[in-house]
Parts: sequence; structure tokens; C-alpha cells
Amino acid sequence: MNNRKEIVKLDQIKLMVNSFYDKVRSDALLAPIFNRQIGNKWPHHLEKMYRFWQTVLLSEHTYYGSPFTPHAKLPVGQEHFDRWLELFNHTIDEHFTGEKAREARWRAGKMAEMFYYKIQFSKSNPSKPIL
Repeated sequence: MNNRKEIVKLDQIKLMVNSFYDKVRSDALLAPIFNRQIGNKWPHHLEKMYRFWQTVLLSEHTYYGSPFTPHAKLPVGQEHFDRWLELFNHTIDEHFTGEKAREARWRAGKMAEMFYYKIQFSKSNPSKPIL
């Protein structure tokens, strides 16, 4: 039986974010980086992610900020972005269907690609901030 839903309201955004970060927090490759960076501020981080995806997918502008800035100095490489995207796509496929699900997958892929290249540029050009 297929219980996958369309992403049409904040409840689905919260399910997506919570399910995804549950996977991240237990992943051997990603958990150490995320847990070290976020520490005991997971509730705050999750709230920020709800607002980010609510803005991106539902066009309800609740997120204000620069998504790249907190990621600029992370010790990550292509393998981390590949795993992040794998977990994200698995989360989408597990819970959702429809146009917004496809958009979420596409946007996550573009974000991973952009963040990876910006981090690599920043590592190679430390005197030229790309924020």
C-alpha cells in the first residue's frame, strides 16, 4: 500500500525535515560532522530547516538568511554531499509523491552541487570570501 503524500502544507515539510535529519543523525559519515557543528541546538536547526523548505517549496516566505554561510567552513568533500543527497532522496521517495516531491529532489541536488563548489572555491581561495 502506498501512503506517500503530496507536499502541500507545513506538516509535510516537518515530516520531510524530521525524517531526513533522523537519517543524518545516525549516519556513520554525516552524523559526526552534523552533531559536532549543531551540538545541542538541534531543535533550533530543525525549526530553521522547516522555515527554509516552507519558503522554497510552499512559497510561504518564512525563512530569512543566507543558507550557505553556516556551511562555508565545514570539513566536507564530494562523498559527504553524495551521501547527504542519497539520504534526502530516500526520504522523499519514502514519504512523498508529486510535483513538490520532484521539486524538492531537484532543489536539493542543485543546493548540494552549489555548496560543494563554493566550499571547494573557499578552500582554494581563503583570501576571497564567497559568502
